[in-house]
Amino acid sequence: MPEPVPVSIPSPPSTSTHWPRHRAGASLRIDLGAIADNYRLLHQKVGAGTTCAAVVKADAYGLGLAQVAPALERAGADHFYVAHLEEGLALRRHVAPTARIFVLHGPLPETEEEFVAHGLTPVLNSMEQIAGWRELARREGRILPAVIQLDTGMSRFGLSMSDVRAIADDATILQGIEPRLVISHLACADTPDNPANAQQRAQLIRMAALLPPAPLALSASSGIFLGPDYHFDMVRPGAALYGIAPNETAPNPLRPVVNLSARILQIRDIAPGDGVGYGLTYRATRPRRIATIGAGYADGCLRQGAGHGAAWFGDTRLPILGRISMDSITIDITDVPAGQLAPDMAVDLLGPHHGVDAAARAAGTIGYEILTSLGHRYHRTYVAGG
Repeated sequence: MPEPVPVSIPSPPSTSTHWPRHRAGASLRIDLGAIADNYRLLHQKVGAGTTCAAVVKADAYGLGLAQVAPALERAGADHFYVAHLEEGLALRRHVAPTARIFVLHGPLPETEEEFVAHGLTPVLNSMEQIAGWRELARREGRILPAVIQLDTGMSRFGLSMSDVRAIADDATILQGIEPRLVISHLACADTPDNPANAQQRAQLIRMAALLPPAPLALSASSGIFLGPDYHFDMVRPGAALYGIAPNETAPNPLRPVVNLSARILQIRDIAPGDGVGYGLTYRATRPRRIATIGAGYADGCLRQGAGHGAAWFGDTRLPILGRISMDSITIDITDVPAGQLAPDMAVDLLGPHHGVDAAARAAGTIGYEILTSLGHRYHRTYVAGG
């Protein structure tokens, strides 16, 4: 049997989050200057007496932790929140050693020592997490800082009132732990007139009064806009930093942060009766000119948004036709004068006419999901401002 002939196989193209422009079907432009401006606006809104932290969990809401966190730090942020330990470890590499990093989910069993080794502060959400942190303090022979989270009505994370009463009755439960901050989270902050907001605020005050004295924090992005009564000693905006509207009751004061444009891969004319896409859910009632663009649900263009979604070319709305595919979307370009669009030109999926919140409404979701769903097949461009 003859020996196999060696074959030289070239290295595959990069699969990094920054595809070269000429290889990518779509381009995502992220305005770091707008993120910085949004942080400064929020900081100014709460005033000098309240610390304005920055939430950069989920890879800075999908926009790139390595780029976003330093931009926020340059804008004045020195307190950061992430969800998981692994995110805290990643963030530590991109901010100053003096930056304070809080991990919202707290320590999983047997991870406590990693928090100390990397200067991360856990948010303790349960009596079990408190016990683990207390045991580490005993082994280390020193006082360890922590944030204590209280469940004031959302029933998600945090100590119950019975837990708090147990701590009030037994000071040894927090032995070796220094509560640097006591926090909770509003369930209905995006609806300012919801009575649950005031109820949760009152419950935070009641529960915190039973614990050792510490600064208080309640509000994330939307809570900031409920007014000074909700600011306490710290706020922790996330979505607002990235341009998402805090509520629907007032104009959005925040700058948009992202622009997503997709390249036209093919243009064709269809006749009355012709179907488009999987399931042929769209059929033309008259002659149409359509374009297929290089982004799909694998890139974060949510499939359920097809029926109400659109791309834009200048001021012209280009409705999505049929179902969104994994790698492509078909749009109606009939209203664009002949010759103005051609293959390899780009149309906007997120931009001045169709921002993150509008895309969320079309898909029946929220802006948070739109941003955090953005995929890694784009050519990403970061700009300092403007």
